[in-house]
Amino acid sequence: MSVPYYAPTGGHPGQDQLLTDRAVFTEAYAVLPRGTMRDIVTSFLPGWEGTRLWVLARPMSGFSETFSQYIMEVAPAGGSDAPESDPEAEGVLFVVAGSALLEVGGETHELTPGGYAYLPPSSGWTLWNRGTETLRFHWIRKAYEPAPGLSAPEPLVLNEADIAPAPMPGTEGRWATTRFVDPTDLRHDMHVTIVTLQPGAVIPFLETHVMEHGLYVLEGKAVYRLNRDWVEVEAGDFMWLRAFCPQACYAGGPGPFRYLLYKDVNRHMPLRPRGGR
Repeated sequence: MSVPYYAPTGGHPGQDQLLTDRAVFTEAYAVLPRGTMRDIVTSFLPGWEGTRLWVLARPMSGFSETFSQYIMEVAPAGGSDAPESDPEAEGVLFVVAGSALLEVGGETHELTPGGYAYLPPSSGWTLWNRGTETLRFHWIRKAYEPAPGLSAPEPLVLNEADIAPAPMPGTEGRWATTRFVDPTDLRHDMHVTIVTLQPGAVIPFLETHVMEHGLYVLEGKAVYRLNRDWVEVEAGDFMWLRAFCPQACYAGGPGPFRYLLYKDVNRHMPLRPRGGR
């Protein structure tokens, strides 16, 4: 059975629409509802053909500082032979619509919805849409942080459909995480996972931790506790959480609530400003 993944299509609201929306930016978190992803806020990148993107997150001093996240929209015959301009950047791709031909490490892979790719720094990958439908995928980027005695990970190409979610202890499977990377593999300094909560399931305490988060809702709806606020979210919404923002969740149903989750892991905390001495 295919799993639905929400993807924006752009467009522009009519003049008869109300200005009221759920978008909010605070000192601890931001919520970008799916209605904010319109044509007028798309961006373009050098070296990409037939492509536009929505920038969901970027490093900002005093807020989240470790990652950027895009939703890429690539027309048929579009793509790039030089997609990544930063030799220190690692990336994760997650396809939500259409199909992509990814070449990395001398091998070509077809990524369909649910397709995941980890791309180490300086891996020289390429990506093209050779299909007839528009390709949409998430692209999460981070400056890789080397660690003594550890090499950078190798490329990894998987699909969510082939991975059994790991249930959280004591939840009878109502709260589960799909992990694309072994959490004990300390070569990785970021994890991108899919969290699934069945209707009525909860994250039953206010998580408060050093990891920054990007959460894109793939399916369903829920009420999320962010810092002091309860916020309603639905498929297509994006949440951006800085370190130590308290967070919890109640899945409202009627179907599963699922989101793509980024967090930084497995490294010492920097004791100087990034890039400083």
